[in-house]
Order: sequence, then C-alpha cells, then structure tokens
Amino acid sequence: MTPPYPFSALVGQEDLKLSLLLNAVSPEVGGVLVRGEKGTAKSTAVRALASLLPPVEVVSGCPYSCDPDDPDPGCPAGPHPEGAPRETRPVRLVELPVGASTDRLTGTLDLEKALSAGERSFEPGILAAAHRGILYVDEVNLLSDHLVDLLLDVAAMGVNHVEREGVSVRHPSRFVLVGTMNPEEGDLRPQLLDRFGLSVEVSGSLGTDERVEVVRRRLHYEAGPREFAEKWSAADRELSAVISEARESLPSTYLPDGILYKLSALCAGLGVDGLRGDLVTAKTARALASWEGRDAVSTDDVRRAALLALAHRRRRGPFEQPGVDPQEIEEALGEDPEPPPDPPEGPPDGPPGGPQGDGSGEGDARDGPDPQPAGPAPQPTEGSPGSGERSHDASETFKPVRLEVPEKGSGGPSGRRSRASGAAGQPVGDREDGGGGDVALGATLRAAAPHQKARGRSGPGLVVRPEDVREKLREGREGNLVLFVADASGSMAARRRMSAVKGATLSLLTDAYQRRDKVALVSFRGAGAEVLLPPTASVELAASRLEELPTGGRTPISAGLERAAELLRREGLRDGERRPLLVLLTDGRATAGPDPRGAAEGLRRLGVASVVVDTEEGNIRLGMAAGIADSLGARCLRLEDLRAESLVELVERRRAA
Repeated sequence: MTPPYPFSALVGQEDLKLSLLLNAVSPEVGGVLVRGEKGTAKSTAVRALASLLPPVEVVSGCPYSCDPDDPDPGCPAGPHPEGAPRETRPVRLVELPVGASTDRLTGTLDLEKALSAGERSFEPGILAAAHRGILYVDEVNLLSDHLVDLLLDVAAMGVNHVEREGVSVRHPSRFVLVGTMNPEEGDLRPQLLDRFGLSVEVSGSLGTDERVEVVRRRLHYEAGPREFAEKWSAADRELSAVISEARESLPSTYLPDGILYKLSALCAGLGVDGLRGDLVTAKTARALASWEGRDAVSTDDVRRAALLALAHRRRRGPFEQPGVDPQEIEEALGEDPEPPPDPPEGPPDGPPGGPQGDGSGEGDARDGPDPQPAGPAPQPTEGSPGSGERSHDASETFKPVRLEVPEKGSGGPSGRRSRASGAAGQPVGDREDGGGGDVALGATLRAAAPHQKARGRSGPGLVVRPEDVREKLREGREGNLVLFVADASGSMAARRRMSAVKGATLSLLTDAYQRRDKVALVSFRGAGAEVLLPPTASVELAASRLEELPTGGRTPISAGLERAAELLRREGLRDGERRPLLVLLTDGRATAGPDPRGAAEGLRRLGVASVVVDTEEGNIRLGMAAGIADSLGARCLRLEDLRAESLVELVERRRAA
C-alpha cells in the first residue's frame, strides 16, 4: 500500500495546516472546511493528517469502535462485558463519496443473512466506520441533499438512528468532519456550512521558490513514496508527539473570564448568528494555547481563532462572499499590538488596507465609477461606442414562482427543481431489478415466497432466484441547468425596465442557488449575443456579471437564441444527465436580425424546456413575446406574474375580486 504524502512535507498553506492540527488537538472544535481552487493540496493535507493522530483503543471486533473503558450499553454488537478484549489501532480516515447511497452512509439490513437464514441483521455503514475518527468529504459542496440532511442530523446528535425494513438500530457516531471544495462549483447549504468548526481559504499563488519546492518534493514522492515518507517520518513523529502533549494539557488550559467576555463581545459585534461561533472560537483559542505550550488563553489566541472560526458564519445571502476583516477583529477586541499612527474610524473607502479585500473589490468597481477617468464604459460592447449604453441597478428581489422542466426526468443530479426518478429520492414503488443494486427487500421476498415449495426449500430462509429480485423505484427532485437569456437592448434601458429585469433575474438566481442548479447567462444587444457566464454552480459569478451588464443598441433576439442553442449543445456533451431549462427575458420586439421564431423552433426541436418572461409594459401590449413562446413551446409569464404570492395575498386578492 502506498503511504500517504507526509504532513511535514507540505509547503506553505499555514492556515490549512494549523486548522487541521487544532482539530487533532481538540476534536470538539468541530472539523474544518477547506475552500480553494484545484491543485492547492487540500486533499493531500487532509489525508496526511490521519497518520499524525494518536492511536485509539477499541473493543476487539466491534465494528462501531466502542471505547473499552466506556463501552456503549446500547451498541448493536454488544453489550460488551467488563474486561472485554481490547486492541489499539490507528485513527480511521473514512471518505464519503459524493455519489454514495443512503444505505452506504447510514447502514442497512444485511441482505445475505436476511435471504439465506431469515435473520434480521444490521450491516454498518460509513457513519459507523467514522466513529472516533475523521469523516472526509471531497467536493462536499456537490453532496446530494438527502446525504446532507443525514449528516446534519448525525452531526447535531452524535448518534446515527436507522429505522428501515423492520430494523431499528442506534449507535454513536462522533467524528471530525473535514470537507474540501472548489467555490467555483457552487457553495454549501448554510446549515451544513455552520456545522464546520473552522474554515480556511487556500490559493495556489505561492512565490516562485515555494512553487519550485512543491514540484521538487512531489516528484520525489512519486518516484519513491516509501523512501520519501521515511525521509520525513522523524518530522511527522515529532508533530504527533506535540499533538499528544497538547491533548494532555488541554483540560488544564485556562480561559480567563476577561478573555471570554472579549470573545463574546467580538462575536456580537460582528453580528454572528447563534452561539456556535462563540463556542467554536473559545475551543479553538484553548486548543491554540495548548498547541503552543501555554497554560492560559490570551487575546492574541482569540484574534487568531476568530479568523478561522467566524469567516464562514457571517454570510448573509447566496451572493455574499464569506469572510471577516482582520481590522474589524482588532477594533472589536480593542487591542492592537502594533497600532497604526491614525487608525480608521470606520470601514475604508479607498483601496483595501490589507491583503484580504474579501468581497469588496467587485462592489468598488460597480458602485464607484465616478473617480475613474472619463470615457466610454470599460466593458467591451457589441454596439457602437458612445451609443447611450448605461447600466442599471437591480430592483428589489422577491420569491419567484417555481419554474421547472415539465416532463419527469431520470438519472439527473440530485436537486430541488424538477421531478425525477433515480437513485436519490423517496421509494414510491418497485420494479424488476435493473442492476442498480438498490434492492427492494419486501418486494423481493413477496416475489420469491409463492415458489418455495416448487424449489424444494427446507429449513429457514428463502430460495431467491435472480428473477425474484426487485429494485426500488425512487422519485425526487433534480437540479437543472438554468440558462438565462436576457434582453439588454436599448428598448429595455429607454423604458427603465432593466432594473426590474435584473431584480427578477437575481430572484431567479437565488432560487437556483436554493434548488442546487447550475446557471449560465447569455445577453443579446446591438448586433449579436455573448455568453456572459458559461454553465457554473457558482451563482455569485452570475450575479456579479448580471449587475455589471450595460444596456444599449438594437434587439437581436434570434442571435440570443442561437447562442443559447450553441451553448446547450456543447454543455450536453459534457454533462448530458443535467437537463436544461431556458429562461428568456424579453419584450419580444426584434429590431435586428432574422425573425426569432425560426431560432425558437430550432430550440424546440432540440427538446429544450423553456419559459418566456414577457417584460413588455404599458396598457397597450403587442404580445410579441407570447409569439416567441409559442414557437418555443414554452410557458409565457408577464414580469409581474413571476412573483410568488403568499397565501394571505392570494386570499385577499380573491376577496377583492
């Protein structure tokens, strides 16, 4: 077996390494979420951590890793008698695949024993294997919703409870949850995000010398993994010894009341919701002090802990980047070891004062155009320069009606938009086995039972043949590719409708974030159309591109639809299982190019589900968008009909009528 890359051999990424080590010292910190672009040693660092952890003692043969000094009285493999045999083994690093089934995660009925011996026996899953160890989820932001719900329950209670097919099992499942993700592929649900104790942003922007050293070490490791691991074994053993010492001293590490008061005042001042931020920051500060060999927590420990524990807890909406400004922490703690000559009284209006600048760069570029040199808009345009182009702010967002693909899909990615049948979702029936492995036990037994006499059965159990096996038929919701095709022509700007259109599109983007969709954005104006954003799960990027979108020029609707068709064909080759939903926002008045109904009929022949949002205003409406909708075979909604009404509003409107 190839040894993992040594933890001590990692170059740079100090925050990542510190976060993992603090969780090794104090698992109560609650794990770590590692966010960053590909190729930044996220997975390598996590897999290297397990070898540093002190081994654990378990009851011999117990699949639930019971502690022999305090065994679980309700252990499904127990009860374990006093003085039961024990063994020492390394801490497990258990990986949860993104596409795992519910049965694989929680455990399920042992089919072999049920069918051959007629016994109800539980087969443990990943949550049992991860108890007292590390549960690692790579690409955690792509995890299916049904798995996220299960993880949230177990992480909150520390117990996995399975009720399925006549089996009722409870067993402890406490683990350090470590997740890695690339933010460009979408973000996490807020509930799961809050379950991670710490979060770290990593990047690959190392200096030349560091990059050379990374490549050199990696090449050496790939050429001889065992020799490379042996070279760094002494450094890893030293780290492991420090972890053991820090664990022993942690219970006696003192958190003074004055420091605790500062810590809670900091969380309150930063607007951190709930008390989990206070608790995690306190635990992280204690672990940090213990790691560095000190017997009491200092203000500097709180400062450093807050940067790791609070950044992901300040997010307010799907389009806001998580982060915490070190200057805010300094001001809230009221102590700066090296104060500047003239500390600012409020948030800076000019260039960022530090290397972070989290989330502020894009806003400055959008909201402060006046100080820039005079001249045409900096964005490249399809129309002629100086032709009256301008950008409008989005109107207030709202909750939109549900837009979905009308036909039920099969095998698409799990999500919350369109109806689908597949591996995810709730069982709604059964069918003959299609080789998927999702066996419907009850239906299988019912199919086999009438034939037992003819098959010469004697004794317990059933004789089951391949033709008896039934597979669960599941129904749920899938995530789609929502392609927004936005009219950015001059007619939209002249009537000041672009603000309303942007507000509606931002509302739909929020809805796409909540329903776990991919999104893409195409705009058309002037002489043609352009792809503002290729398909991505990052709705933040779509929102920023939309807000920066200028308007002006003529209305080439046909070009927009043709560009959309081209994008969908290309994306279908890459991700054929994700069905598209096209949302066209236009008033339907084509003033450039051919008749858009031809391009619309082409999209219809591709089988693309579409919705047209008619942005036409005024008492007299030409209804040209409805004609395009007919050619698309699409539902047509007015802009004002896109807003989902509450039950109270609906009742009041009916009463008034």
